[in-house]
Amino acid sequence: MLFSKLLIPTLKEAPSDADIVSAKLMVRSGMIRKLASGFYEILPLGLKALRKIENIIRQELNAVGGQEMVLPLIFPKELWLETGRWSVYGKELFRLKDRKDAEFCLAPTAEEAIVDLIRKNIRSYKQLPIMLYQFGIKFRDEIRPRFGVMRSREFLMKDAYSFHVDEGDLDKYYKIMFDAYINICRRCGFKFCAVEAASGAIGGSFSHEFMVLANSGEEDIVWCKCGYSANSQKAESLKIEQLKEEFLSMTEVFTPNIGSVDDVAKFLSLSPDKFIKTMVYIADGNPIAVLVRGDHEVNEVKLKLLLNVSDLALADGQIVVSITGAPVGFMGPFGLKNIKIVADLSVVDIPNAVVGANKKDYHIKNVNYRRDYNVDLVADIRRIKHDDVCPRCKQEKLRFSRGIEIGHTFKLGTKYSKSMNAVYLDSNGKEKPIVMGCYGIGVTRILAATIEQSHDEDGIIWPESIAPFEVTIVPIDYADLRIKNVTDKVCEELSRKGLDVLIDDRDERAGVKFKDADLVGSPYRITIGEKNLINGNVELKSRRDKSSRCLKPEAAVSEILEIFPR
Repeated sequence: MLFSKLLIPTLKEAPSDADIVSAKLMVRSGMIRKLASGFYEILPLGLKALRKIENIIRQELNAVGGQEMVLPLIFPKELWLETGRWSVYGKELFRLKDRKDAEFCLAPTAEEAIVDLIRKNIRSYKQLPIMLYQFGIKFRDEIRPRFGVMRSREFLMKDAYSFHVDEGDLDKYYKIMFDAYINICRRCGFKFCAVEAASGAIGGSFSHEFMVLANSGEEDIVWCKCGYSANSQKAESLKIEQLKEEFLSMTEVFTPNIGSVDDVAKFLSLSPDKFIKTMVYIADGNPIAVLVRGDHEVNEVKLKLLLNVSDLALADGQIVVSITGAPVGFMGPFGLKNIKIVADLSVVDIPNAVVGANKKDYHIKNVNYRRDYNVDLVADIRRIKHDDVCPRCKQEKLRFSRGIEIGHTFKLGTKYSKSMNAVYLDSNGKEKPIVMGCYGIGVTRILAATIEQSHDEDGIIWPESIAPFEVTIVPIDYADLRIKNVTDKVCEELSRKGLDVLIDDRDERAGVKFKDADLVGSPYRITIGEKNLINGNVELKSRRDKSSRCLKPEAAVSEILEIFPR
């Protein structure tokens, strides 16, 4: 392919609204252009990489029995009402009406549609298990689209769904799909980690996120050398053992205009871990009181899962006063009537704790669980901290990294099949709900994540498996007949073996061509110029390690073909 014939509108500078490295380099290298907030045009260079990623995914899913199909991009409201997700997705769901005023949504995910297909076409246990997958555009109306294609409102996704007779069969296949995802990540050239994760709006009992390790990642992940790893929202917290103390008598103390834990701790010359924070949340319209240790924070994801609610938010000041009789900062677990109280594991063993007195400007010292207050539920509801010990080996401190989520696998169980009455007949002719798994990969996200993990100050460094062009040939003067002949011959030999080769035939200075070659990021560059041709050589340069050597053209071709066997 000739550079002059391909739409590669490279830029010296990135637009001012490109906020991370991948967004800047994807625009500068001519892979994408922004059409509107959260919507991007994928140009030929970007599409070539996307298709290579698709092919890797397709090969791995076909190898585990997947069948490719295509679902519509628009789904009727009625299907989403069956599962209750019409309201759960809230404002992220793009909604529209047709000319008859029938309501639809643009697909953010496709569980309802695929279950509807299965319930109409699968009747017997003999037809199970089955796995169907598709590559399709998805839409989510992000409140603040950012990071280029990393968090856009329209994106390319691979979603797959498996259907089983029981949980045991799902467990076996989930492991097969987990391994397939490991293969996909490895073939894409990632440094990555698979972590336990919360299931979010998709639902289900168990899930893993596949995280590409990068400092620019949006997600915190925790891990231990024993093998445990989890998203920070999912990471388990061990119960913290407290030193035993003799219970002292409760004492009310005056804390004028001092409501925060840190300020009260300083005022009383105590450590924050001796405090119990009381907060009021509204969970699906109902108030609940939540208790955590003074130096801990509530993990709202854990709390939502524990309470099995879809909507959770801190109560406003008026509601707090109406329930506790005190403003925010002076709340305590005493005298709270007709409200459920949930406490974190680390709270109930704090001896002689300090709590709000449910009275403005007052706290109470020496408060003890069961003697002075009770709760309805004790569970792990706090955020993991940097000094926490691994919940698996219970010895090593957890380590923290940043990650970019590019894939998510779920054990959905019967969440969707029960609500949509997707059943099969077992060997005894009895109806049973189909058990389901779900497996997603953000294909456009893989593009961005690759660049976040693999770049330098000059541009993109593509892994060999998904590079739009494996080789860029830079003829110093393509109008020179001898240079052109060698260039065309090298290109023909590589192309004949199935490699994608880009020839920079532009009438530009060599420095401009070299800069664009580094920006576009082909793994290898062959430079052909009069200086080396005097000795019958070309220059072969590696983009990753920047090493270069002068070789005969046929030797350069042979070396590249060994790297990219076809």
